[in-house]
Amino acid sequence: MKQREVRVPAGRPLSEEHRRELHALAERPDHEIDFTEIPEWTDETFARAVRNPFYRPLKSQLTVRLDNDVLAWLKAKGRGYQTRINAILRRAMVEDVTHK
Repeated sequence: MKQREVRVPAGRPLSEEHRRELHALAERPDHEIDFTEIPEWTDETFARAVRNPFYRPLKSQLTVRLDNDVLAWLKAKGRGYQTRINAILRRAMVEDVTHK
């Protein structure tokens, strides 16, 4: 039988009772899991999914050197040029990752 990984939220130690309970659940075979109250996950359901509205990615402060014309173009679009830089880089990152 494949060993299952049990993850614990950081900073919250488990009691021995909870540890035993999680271990017992991880040892149960998949056919014993009752899925009757869980809706099927279809492509349509996934297409309507939205990112958790409370999700806030961690940010790092750094210094970056940009060409003056690039910076002028970003600032000409109004407030939020740093957010635009992040969005442009994120699109490039996602495209790069999905096309590999």
